[in-house]
Amino acid sequence: MNQNLHNEAVRRVDPAAVARRVADRCSQLGLTDEVLANQAAMAPRYLKYLLETGPDFDPGGFLRIAAALRLTYQELVEGRADAPPGQPDAGPRPLLVHLTTAECWDRVGTHGVGRIALPVEPGPAVFPVNYTVDAATIVYRTAAQGAAAPDDGASVAFQVDRIDDHLSQGWSVLILGRAEHVDDPDTVRHLQRLPGTTPWAGGDRPLWVRVRTEKITGRRVGSGRSPTLAGDF
Repeated sequence: MNQNLHNEAVRRVDPAAVARRVADRCSQLGLTDEVLANQAAMAPRYLKYLLETGPDFDPGGFLRIAAALRLTYQELVEGRADAPPGQPDAGPRPLLVHLTTAECWDRVGTHGVGRIALPVEPGPAVFPVNYTVDAATIVYRTAAQGAAAPDDGASVAFQVDRIDDHLSQGWSVLILGRAEHVDDPDTVRHLQRLPGTTPWAGGDRPLWVRVRTEKITGRRVGSGRSPTLAGDF
């Protein structure tokens, strides 16, 4: 299946059907929603939001959910054909490994594209932004009154991931922290010289937002076929 056909298949997935599979699997494994959310490195409220919106919203999040449930991404999204009682599983189960802080920052790199999650009602809002890293903080630019502009001092989350859902491999890094509006001219000039600070979306985006890291966690997911868990593929 090529990527375009796969993406089209994901868009046809019924979020309610996926949510039922998650509930059934949690019942089989004796997991509560809170435990599942913790094992998948996300807040219970965000887990609930993902199950309502479906896999196309955050494939990396669903890959972590699948790994926590000891399923492949495909089994979670499309359903699994369980073996008869007493028979082993048909294929290898994914392995979920915690990344160290250094490994997390290594994967975040110096710049790239991630998702900023903002605390709005009725549920968290998540927006893709291109970012740069400055002294172990995430920095991005946006419109002053734009959707991706958090209040100064707001609690936010920032996620970067790289996923190969055909192989059920990938990694995901989650940063929790507080947003800070940057308006010091010298600091702005410094940030302008860093790679990745030109907004891909274009237009006038004068607000610089710094996410000061309070906690960083990461997960690496790979197949049981090999002792090497692909984080770089």
